Amino acid sequence: MNSSIAPEHWLALLHQLPAKPPYLRVKIWRRLQAIGAVPLKNAVHVLPRQDETEAAFRELLAEIISGGGEAVLIDARMIEGQSDADLRGLFDAGRDADYNELTQAARRLLETGPPSGPDIAKLQRRLADIVRLDFFGAHGRQDAEAALRELDQKRYVHPDVGRTGEPAPLSTAGLKNRVWVTRRGVHVDRIASAWLIRRFIDPEARFKFVDGRSYAPQSGELRFDMVDAEFTHEGDRCSFETLLLRAELEGDPALAAIGEIIHDLDIGDGKFGRPETPGLGAMLSGVCASTDDDLERIASGGDALNQFHAFFSNRKAER
Repeated sequence: MNSSIAPEHWLALLHQLPAKPPYLRVKIWRRLQAIGAVPLKNAVHVLPRQDETEAAFRELLAEIISGGGEAVLIDARMIEGQSDADLRGLFDAGRDADYNELTQAARRLLETGPPSGPDIAKLQRRLADIVRLDFFGAHGRQDAEAALRELDQKRYVHPDVGRTGEPAPLSTAGLKNRVWVTRRGVHVDRIASAWLIRRFIDPEARFKFVDGRSYAPQSGELRFDMVDAEFTHEGDRCSFETLLLRAELEGDPALAAIGEIIHDLDIGDGKFGRPETPGLGAMLSGVCASTDDDLERIASGGDALNQFHAFFSNRKAER
């Protein structure tokens, strides 16, 4: 891990349960799920250290002891064997699974016709529950919120009414010399979007990495691939594709090809199925495995994307 990144503080709950009553194990497991804890080992569960998470663990500790078990609550930091980034990834994976389940439920409602108010309210409550446990801003929240927004819009729209038009392309001049803000822990879509921004949209771009759950932009800042961002997922497009469209860069066949690869890597729907997709995916995964520093990830990922852009550009020229 890059030594310049401050280590996370974690709370670790170590517990041992009696063999009887058997229902106690199920009860404690469900309680751990309900507070968003992730397992390090069978009897060790972790949460980021916050007042609310400490209170939740203390309550669970008391419940374990009252049931005849043993429990210890520890203030912890990761040193070896597993990094803070690994733990954040476990939390994000859990929340992404929850968000995806919610997104699919919303899409099923859309397919059955105009949704009812109670159906939407139920999904909105579920979203609020997931967000409460989304400690690090998992990527799937964007798709879930977009699906719920569409549900809410369809509630008041007759099924025959068509969709509204796409957002108007922004002035190229309005995208220059900006601070571009995105979530910490950049991966495929954010690495590719940052490369696209700096090489083709804003050569003087500076990047800022923040908590993914909410961020109010300051003067001169534009957000991408995060909640409420100016450039993020729209419809079935990933953030890279949104940038291509709204910065009017789709005319570059090489960029369009890269956009198809990033779409399949980020959305995972196999829409384009380009043969180069696994190769770029492996390269970007290697970049992320080699460093936790977001600027280093963008720089190294940008080198790979430059090569792919050159490859697609040369292949077009040879035809």
